[in-house]
Amino acid sequence: MKKIAIYPGTFDPITFGHIDVIKKGLKLFDKLVVAVSDGENKDYLFSKDERIEIIYKALFSDLKLKKKKIEIISFTSLTTDLCRKYKSNIILRGLRAVSDFEYEFQLAGMNRKLNSNIETLFLMSDVENQIISSKFVKEIVKLKGDIKKFTTKSTIKSLKDKYE
Repeated sequence: MKKIAIYPGTFDPITFGHIDVIKKGLKLFDKLVVAVSDGENKDYLFSKDERIEIIYKALFSDLKLKKKKIEIISFTSLTTDLCRKYKSNIILRGLRAVSDFEYEFQLAGMNRKLNSNIETLFLMSDVENQIISSKFVKEIVKLKGDIKKFTTKSTIKSLKDKYE
């Protein structure tokens, strides 16, 4: 039986922190579903379709990761419903700093209450990527700063195109 994990997030845009979690997840699972949230309660820079395209280019064109192990989708449902759809009992989440933990702990607890068969697995990005957030990357590029250390070439192009 294939071990499938769901990695939900907004990915607005994808960063090297997200990519660290994806790479580590690929070592642990047979398949990773990168699930792009399209909830209405967020103000996104990129549309759902743009975010999916950016992730696709970052993972498969820039980094040459294996397509057969990764599926990129969008969703508006509960993550637990997504787990049921993909026959997964693992939600993968990234942690950068202690400040992430409280929110993630509560989220994991709520998901566990919604479906007691689901486990949330927390992975840390590498130390050099723990400070990266999509919010900061957008702010830096908006102010014409250098973001090469934070995300892939194609993502940088998408960001610059958006702000120019």
